[in-house]
Amino acid sequence: MSMRWLMPIRVGLILQAVALFLPQPAMSQAVDKDTVVAAFSVESTMMDPSRASAGIDHSWNAQMFEQLLRYDPDYKQVPWLAKSWKLLTIDGKEVLEVELRQGVKFQNGDPLTSADVEFSYNRFSDPKISRYSHLQANVEKFEVIDDYHFRIHFKEPDGNYLVNNMQMYILPKKYMESVGDEGFLKAPIGTGPWKFVSRTLHQEARFEAFADYWNKDAKPTVKNLVIKIIPEDTTRVAAFKSGAVDWIDNVPPAMVADFKNMPGVKTFTASSGNNLYMDLQTELPNSPFAKLKVRQAAAYAIDMPAIIKGVLFGQGETYAEVGRGTPGYNPDLKQYPYDPKKAKQLLAEAGYPNGFDTHCYNLNAPREPNMKEMGEAVFAYLGQVGIRCQIRGLEYGAWVEMRRRPTSGPSPMDGIISASWGHGLPGDPSTPWGGHLHSWVEGGGWGSYSYIRDEKADAMVEELQRTMDPEKRAELIRNIAHYKHDNVLGGITTYRPIATFAWRDWLNFRAWPDPGWWRAFQEIGPAKG
Repeated sequence: MSMRWLMPIRVGLILQAVALFLPQPAMSQAVDKDTVVAAFSVESTMMDPSRASAGIDHSWNAQMFEQLLRYDPDYKQVPWLAKSWKLLTIDGKEVLEVELRQGVKFQNGDPLTSADVEFSYNRFSDPKISRYSHLQANVEKFEVIDDYHFRIHFKEPDGNYLVNNMQMYILPKKYMESVGDEGFLKAPIGTGPWKFVSRTLHQEARFEAFADYWNKDAKPTVKNLVIKIIPEDTTRVAAFKSGAVDWIDNVPPAMVADFKNMPGVKTFTASSGNNLYMDLQTELPNSPFAKLKVRQAAAYAIDMPAIIKGVLFGQGETYAEVGRGTPGYNPDLKQYPYDPKKAKQLLAEAGYPNGFDTHCYNLNAPREPNMKEMGEAVFAYLGQVGIRCQIRGLEYGAWVEMRRRPTSGPSPMDGIISASWGHGLPGDPSTPWGGHLHSWVEGGGWGSYSYIRDEKADAMVEELQRTMDPEKRAELIRNIAHYKHDNVLGGITTYRPIATFAWRDWLNFRAWPDPGWWRAFQEIGPAKG
């Protein structure tokens, strides 16, 4: 049976049907312009950024915590908690000298100083705390000069460091040492525009605007923020249309056109900053995916353009290893074309003429619009060529645990998993590749979500991290992309989601790309006039 003309799956039809009966926005109802109620489709796993383990965590942490640098709505990297920085060479080694912005306060009133940055560096570089300790692996030492100046000394050049906004959120040293980790999770504080009030797991989180926030030119002009957790598309849309919420993420793809034409509603559509792929267990020698021809067969088996059209309603774009706008993007590098005949031939040549059974893990939560349904469609395509999926649906927390490496021993992921790792906005693949293309290094931070072991890929990824020159980095990215693509390593690239956000027209909302993947309420408040 051919799946070439895959039709929209059941969820899309349900959404379209339900849309006919849901009430339209009650534009005449009383509006509380002191409070914005937003609906997120996915909940944060951790509100301590040094322990964050999933991309959605940034969407929550961006409300309370800040980095030294940041990307603005025009994708330009700008000074944030760092007022300025410069690269020096001392004793033949790279040194980053940073001047902190003065007058910045944490939400308990404590001033931000270099001691807080040093404390944050120590947490983010500790593999017992941070899942991303490898991002600090090239740092030799942290030197405090005075309260507002510090230096970061590198063992060797690190091209990722500035790309990733100096690789850490800034945490309050004095407060965290006073309340401890558990106390901080119950009452987190940062320097951001929103101050934590309360959280009810799986339901909502409440914040109030931080009155002493340092950035007077880019701050909320509304007093309260409530973020509701509403994973189900129909329920989230119904809450918006009934007036129960004022802002929603992940407008269902089938309803994007309707929302754009809805009276009294504003929308914003952009790349979500996320790169989706199907990761394969290639590290275990008894895994079928340890064989290159099996991995290639899986790549030829998937008709991604048809899935984007039929399942995602056009709200996605294919990519091959790196997407448009990313350093090192090569328009000539294409995804494997849909060729089920070739896929079956490759399976036979690999020793599987009758195919094989495998576990296929799928995310049930809408991390991206229709991500669950996309995964199901991919698994159906694989089944057509003989890669028979025993599908196991996972909720968000369980999906994260299945994806990431345990502190010791083999990964529990023993087949295929629908995965994602944001390359950022504007985008750079070096850090994601360090996590899922580089082999796992116990205690070293590398390969925190990796199921492969390839020495050449490891060497290339490490060289990329050491490279600071932009042109040389772009060339290395192109070379790695070709090697990754030819050997189907680090997963089969699928698509980059196009996300739509909607809010009521009594609000002004300026979308900031990173951190938060457009969900940071940096600038939101009642519209003027």
